[in-house]
Amino acid sequence: MASIIMNVSKYIILILMALYTLSCFTIFQESTDSGKNVKLNRQIIYVFLIHFLSYLTLALDDPDNLKSIVIFYGLQIFVATLYMYIYHYIYPYSSRIIANNMSFLLLIGYTMLTRLDFSQAKKQFVIATVSLILVSIIPWIMDRYKNLRKYSTFYGIIGIVALSLVFVIGVEQYGSRNWISLFGITIQPSEFVKILFVFFVASMLSKGRDLKQVFITTCFAGVHVLILVLEKDLGAALIFFVIFIFMIYVGTGKLRYLIAYIGGGVVMVAFAFLLFKDRLFDHVMIRVNVWKDPWADISGDGYQITQSLFAIGSGGYFGSGLTKGSPDVIPVSESDFIFSAIAEEFGVLFALALLLVCFSCFICFINIAMKVRNRFYKTMAFGFAICYIFQTFLSIGGVTKFIPSTGVTIPLVSYGGSSVLSSLIMFSIMQGISTIENKEAKKIEEERRNIEEAARKTKKA
Repeated sequence: MASIIMNVSKYIILILMALYTLSCFTIFQESTDSGKNVKLNRQIIYVFLIHFLSYLTLALDDPDNLKSIVIFYGLQIFVATLYMYIYHYIYPYSSRIIANNMSFLLLIGYTMLTRLDFSQAKKQFVIATVSLILVSIIPWIMDRYKNLRKYSTFYGIIGIVALSLVFVIGVEQYGSRNWISLFGITIQPSEFVKILFVFFVASMLSKGRDLKQVFITTCFAGVHVLILVLEKDLGAALIFFVIFIFMIYVGTGKLRYLIAYIGGGVVMVAFAFLLFKDRLFDHVMIRVNVWKDPWADISGDGYQITQSLFAIGSGGYFGSGLTKGSPDVIPVSESDFIFSAIAEEFGVLFALALLLVCFSCFICFINIAMKVRNRFYKTMAFGFAICYIFQTFLSIGGVTKFIPSTGVTIPLVSYGGSSVLSSLIMFSIMQGISTIENKEAKKIEEERRNIEEAARKTKKA
């Protein structure tokens, strides 16, 4: 009986996932608030059903830990319900679809982590829950303090100092010295500095878009990227660089800057590679060679990517079923390669739908950037949109052998305290921008109606 329930649940989950994904895009067609709210409420139902069926499967597969799994499931539902309903009550002008997607991605991450490592799942849940409480005040701060754009130099200097700490108290992991350890807690500074970096670039460009301002911004950005290169954290360096060039393009509106920076970046990479190949790029060359032909050393350096591809392929379109695959064979499947684990057990169709949900988050971010009138917030929103989608691309592209692996995680889904906290901060900032813009738009609309009403009364008189 348990086996039948688990097999049926697999297909129901896939159908619900398709419905949720479809609603992420069709909601933009709704012209009325009531129509949008109906679809948003349905999304919550889809999320809770997917989550329930997933944990039902986990509980049936591991009856010895039934009590622990049920309690953990209940805590997740409690926190998710509070967030998706109460958050919008506190911030009525916030984006509900962003809140729904954020909760959905967190719950999918908890589910897969419970499958892979229950202790890590509980740790991730605690970190994310505490983070949700802390970051919930961000929209209020942004709405109350309007002068955040004034501190451009502060953002830039603090970011450089924070990145440089790894040379003093840093520890090395997976070939990169990009972590610091304080009081037994390991933190990745670049996850938080990228937020300050977006603030810095947006602040600089909001003050001026002339050549001098662009040059100063470029110098600061270059120091950020250089430090990350010296740390051998080329994935983060690439993210910073891409954020910078697109923010410069959007902030100035000049295509020649985009072309010049891309060309300059290619030249600098080639120059650095020729000079420092053996000192800085040895582990990068290993990843490139593995990407080119992982089968040449399938039991050595190519083991991780080949196991990732085997997992995705063996799952097929519909997946092997939660708990029925072997995702634990993939090294660091709970963080860098969690997409492969999801694709194996939930199926390629589910994984593609998950990718589309991530893309819908990007569209929501871009939509906010397009609507907002304030130049500082507009540039910032676009910067976070690029940051989010490019990090997702690097992660999924690496595990599917589309590009060389960079060791980048999927925001909110992969295991990692620094990653989940920085991602929640980023989403909360976007909610803050959405709140500010929607309040301003509402105020302008009310003023317009008052003027029209006054004009009608005057005409009648």
